[in-house]
Amino acid sequence: MALHFQSLAELEVLCTHLYIGTDLTQRIEAEKALLELIDSPECLSKCQLLLEQGTTSYAQLLAATCLSKLVSRVSPLPVEQRIDIRNYILNYVASQPKLAPFVIQALIQVIAKITKSGWFEVQKDQFIFREITADVKKFLQGTVEHCIIGVIILSELTQEMNLVDYSRPSAKHRKIATSFRDTSLKDILVLACSLLKEVLAKPLNLQDQSQQNLVMQVLKLVLNCLNFDFIGSSADESADDLCTVQIPTTWRTIFLEPETLDLFFNLYHSLPPLLSQLALSCLVQFASTRRSLFSSPERAKYLGNLIKGVKRILENPQHWEFAPNSVHYLLTLWQRMVASVPFVKSTEPHLLDTYAPEITKAFITSRLESVAIVVRDNLDDPLDDTATVFQQLEQLCTVSRCDYEKTCTLLIQLFDQNAQNYQKLLHSASGATVDMAIQEGRLAWLVYLVGTVVGGRLTYTSTDEHDAMDGELSCRVFQLISLMDTGLPQCSNEKIELAVLWFLDQFRKTYVGDQLQRTSKVVRLRSGESRGPEKAWRIVKVYARMSEVLGITDDSHVLETFMTKIVTNLKYWGRCEPVISRTLQFLSDISVGYILLKKLVKIDAVKFMLKNHTSEHFPFLGISDNYSLSDFRCRTTFYTALTRLLMVDLGEDEDEFENFMLPLTVSFETVLQIFNNNFKQEDVKRMLIGLARDLRGIAFALNTKTSYTMLFDWMYPTYLPILQRAIERWHGEPPCTTPILKLMAELMQNRSQRLNFDVSSPNGILLFREASKMICTYGNQILSLGSLSKDQIYPMKLKGISICYSALKSALCGNYVSFGVFKLYGDNHFDNVLQAFVKMLLSVSHSDLLQYRKLSQSYYPLLECLTQDHMSFITNLEPAVLLYVLTSISEGLTTLDTVVSSSCCTSLDYIVTYLFKHIAKEGKKPLRYREAAQAGQRLLHFMQQNPDVLQQMMSVLMNTIVFEDCRNQWSVSRPLLGLILLNEKYFSELRASLINSQPLPKQEVLAQCFRSLMEGVEQNLSIKNRDRFTQNLSVFRRDVAEALRSDGSTEPCSLDMMS
Repeated sequence: MALHFQSLAELEVLCTHLYIGTDLTQRIEAEKALLELIDSPECLSKCQLLLEQGTTSYAQLLAATCLSKLVSRVSPLPVEQRIDIRNYILNYVASQPKLAPFVIQALIQVIAKITKSGWFEVQKDQFIFREITADVKKFLQGTVEHCIIGVIILSELTQEMNLVDYSRPSAKHRKIATSFRDTSLKDILVLACSLLKEVLAKPLNLQDQSQQNLVMQVLKLVLNCLNFDFIGSSADESADDLCTVQIPTTWRTIFLEPETLDLFFNLYHSLPPLLSQLALSCLVQFASTRRSLFSSPERAKYLGNLIKGVKRILENPQHWEFAPNSVHYLLTLWQRMVASVPFVKSTEPHLLDTYAPEITKAFITSRLESVAIVVRDNLDDPLDDTATVFQQLEQLCTVSRCDYEKTCTLLIQLFDQNAQNYQKLLHSASGATVDMAIQEGRLAWLVYLVGTVVGGRLTYTSTDEHDAMDGELSCRVFQLISLMDTGLPQCSNEKIELAVLWFLDQFRKTYVGDQLQRTSKVVRLRSGESRGPEKAWRIVKVYARMSEVLGITDDSHVLETFMTKIVTNLKYWGRCEPVISRTLQFLSDISVGYILLKKLVKIDAVKFMLKNHTSEHFPFLGISDNYSLSDFRCRTTFYTALTRLLMVDLGEDEDEFENFMLPLTVSFETVLQIFNNNFKQEDVKRMLIGLARDLRGIAFALNTKTSYTMLFDWMYPTYLPILQRAIERWHGEPPCTTPILKLMAELMQNRSQRLNFDVSSPNGILLFREASKMICTYGNQILSLGSLSKDQIYPMKLKGISICYSALKSALCGNYVSFGVFKLYGDNHFDNVLQAFVKMLLSVSHSDLLQYRKLSQSYYPLLECLTQDHMSFITNLEPAVLLYVLTSISEGLTTLDTVVSSSCCTSLDYIVTYLFKHIAKEGKKPLRYREAAQAGQRLLHFMQQNPDVLQQMMSVLMNTIVFEDCRNQWSVSRPLLGLILLNEKYFSELRASLINSQPLPKQEVLAQCFRSLMEGVEQNLSIKNRDRFTQNLSVFRRDVAEALRSDGSTEPCSLDMMS
């Protein structure tokens, strides 16, 4: 394609559209032009033109972006060209040190990418791209601006070396990163520390922006060095726990010097807040250093220096206003200290009984005091961030039970005081005032806190007196519930309602049902009491005060209170999705467990719900426009819980089931009538979405053959075709299709063998035929949508495809349909659904298959089922389709998702085993097996035409075993034996390439490892032979890892077998 821009002016217009333009169309065109420019042979000359003559920083940024994409290609530029680009950029930034910071960073990223990709490239016996550190030292001898550029180069290089590019072999990345770690990283850290010492040695001029910038960049460099993935563990940064930093042993001297820690503590105290937090981040990494780096005395000394420095910071908390997120870490610290008390064997007092109640008190009072500030200054309310609130409360619950009497006394005092104020405001004329909002906020916090301390009983040793205190606190919350529910709908507050639901859930976990039985062992019997009154006496301890005030004497009475509250919420909070969803989740939680269910079904509120689950009584079940379609999701939870309650006494009572289903029957009949008369389509759609979600909840809870059969007989043949018509009519509307497809996927699940119908019943086949029709209809319709944008492709297409694949997988693995029957009787439903599977698959790119987790976790297990039981279908695929499937397996083998990679290994094993058996029996089978022999011959012919397919997969698996962190070694071993037996010549080449890539002393060790791998392994795929190979492979992996561990990283060869 010819370029539409030649002159500098046209290129600068492109930059404007790309980086600061507001017109989306122009930006998309500019992105296309950028890709066009990168593919152009004139790319480098245009980049040079932009850098040297561009009038804006965005022109230089465009040039840097093009160069970055150019040097990141899979097929690299010639070595000379990359050297020229690197040297040109170094000279360019040296001559223009005052470029915009984002331009300098973008250009330096190009140098970092070139250096990483060419790390092992040799010219005239020298590693040509490792001279970068020498080049940087020239920058450090120049002005402050040059010094900053030099530091940024080292910082970007360290980050780039640590960055995993998942589109490239990870073994190659680890080889480069390990070499960089061993040859350069320590020197970079020492250099950065020496620069920081120079900064501290002279008076700091904090008004000088360039000085500040230099210190910031050097601290970032140190942090990048300490954050380096030293051993290839790829720590999960989303986890709460700080990971151990695996500092190399060669760095011991740096860490043993007390001056190193002192340097960063001194920087923390000398620098302004924005810089001191970087120094503190470095100290966190120092504190996380692996303990095996030190001997015991060295570690004690190191920790002593750390504690001294931390104590000094705590004594001078001048920067704490910049640490609003510190509450989480402070609570974590106290939680762990209190939790460790039972294991402390020291005779010295730990004083936690003294200080833990003070911590709890500080948290409680600070939360209550914050409410007035939040309301009056109109700030963001912490209660709105429920995830953070729950996290903090779960940490507090352990701390709060330490010297519980103090905490309990404080909460009772605060609760009584605030409840009285709240009642006064309720009876005053001006109810809805700022004071009311403050009082409601405080009550919400107090209810959360009471729930927390009651729930803390499960995490801390408790006594009968503590149980009595829980009763005192709980009594007050139940009174508040009664007060507020009496005043509905006027007396309502969402935050208090959510807090109440948190409290009820904590009380349930601690004192209701199964939990009551498990915790009853802690009771100490009074002298002379028999086993009979034990439980009753204990319950009196828990419920004493509640019995006096509220008449709640045991957990059965509490369940009645729970259900009354649930019904009240569902009636009055229909339009408040957070309250409804949390209420329904609570209902779902208490409807699990046989003991609780037996008690619940006796309660009047439950009987009411089972007979009156309509929008008239529970408005959230309505279909009006007041409810968004996403709010309908909670209906599934509601009907799952309701059906569990129905199942307790249902047995085989079909009339009872029909009565329960009556509201849904009325809705379906209404839909059928409207469909036939063709009016109010929007109402029909909303009604069908609700019905699909309701039925999915019901189907999920029906885990017996009898009850499931009742549902199937109710749905088929009258109502399933309605869902089919809905898919045809609204195929392009995911809010409608997704619930219906999910319902079908749930119906196909043979959970607890519920779909194993009677031998005289055709229900299994009838159900599969309906599913086949729906999948085929959806598949054909969805493909008619054409190409979709990146942000639309998943919701509009891939999500539906993943649900279809999940449903099909459930059917194929459910063992309730004999699929041979379809061909025998000329029924094409099975063939049709398999063809729909292929059509949908070919419309999805390989990258999308792996990028979208739900899609990959439905496609690969489905493929596993097909290769296990339906190899005739696989062998009959067109060569292009079969190549697509095998390529998807090959790419899935390298993914980090063990569900996907294990399914790929299993699928590959079935294919390889099928092929091996065909070759072993070729020419031996009688004529009656001619069809099976032809299928095997087709697969063999395809593999002979495409030998690289299996070879590539063998390379991937060997690479995984030798170099990767293989988490599913057993799964990997199963197909590998078949691949080796089918491709012995290629396996010999792989073995030779690995052995020859090593230094001479290691070659014999590796050769012995490979000989041991096949020792005792025969030329067959029997289970016994496979198990022997799997055992050998485990030893092989360990021995090879030990042989390569001490490998010097100065060798220019690559360890990547896939290159």
